[in-house]
Amino acid sequence: MAKGNFRAASATAIISLIFAVSGFSYNAWRLEQSEENNIVRNAAFQVLTELAEFEQVIYINRYDGNEMEGSPRLGWVKIGLVYDLSMLISQDVEQASAALKAEWTETWPKIRKESDAVAALLADVDVVRAAVKRRLLELQ
Repeated sequence: MAKGNFRAASATAIISLIFAVSGFSYNAWRLEQSEENNIVRNAAFQVLTELAEFEQVIYINRYDGNEMEGSPRLGWVKIGLVYDLSMLISQDVEQASAALKAEWTETWPKIRKESDAVAALLADVDVVRAAVKRRLLELQ
């Protein structure tokens, strides 16, 4: 084999190796990113569902006076799940859900009697919901 052919073959092999390694690296990164996006998306949809159900608990307790379907215990479960899932979404969502949990801790006994307590809780729900939607829009 001539020296020129050997160099060309070596260069081709090196270039092929570089393309193979870079392609593999990109594919591995893309798969990891897709998995992270899937986790965030699933957690976000579950949080949005739980927030809607939490609002329903508040409304049923406040306006219907039904302490079975509008049980504060059910509210605690919903808030706990929102808070637990929020860490999978983003730090902003986690902070907003912590604020919602703190507001619920303080105001749940007042929701039957005080419309301000309901308004404060619903405002915090909206903050969490907005943070979740922002994070969903940021997904790659």
